[in-house]
Amino acid sequence: MAIDPSGADLQRFGEGDAGEAFVMVQLLRFAEGGRERYLQYSAKAHPFLTRVGAQVLYGGECNDPLLAPEGNWDAVVLVRYPSRGAYLEMVGDPEYQEIAPLRRSALREAALLPMNDWPGR
Repeated sequence: MAIDPSGADLQRFGEGDAGEAFVMVQLLRFAEGGRERYLQYSAKAHPFLTRVGAQVLYGGECNDPLLAPEGNWDAVVLVRYPSRGAYLEMVGDPEYQEIAPLRRSALREAALLPMNDWPGR
């Protein structure tokens, strides 16, 4: 499983930008020693999130699954972005790209799930 979206993935994602806020759900499986590296990455990524108007809503680890398939995820992070364009601006920032290898080295697998709010919410 890929850790980062490809250029084609990002292009498709950007084409669906309606300028609306969304929550990116990140399901994470750490590589050996990856938890500590991911926490370092997270601290370094925070200024980039702030710069594009994003907010971390939750970040935490699963310690005792109540109901999960085999091979459950190690952690989940939820970030609200003001738009898909804001996410693309952040990941395209050359300074952000300097810290991105830290994230990649921390993870064995990742799922990135952009979630739109339900109508009326």
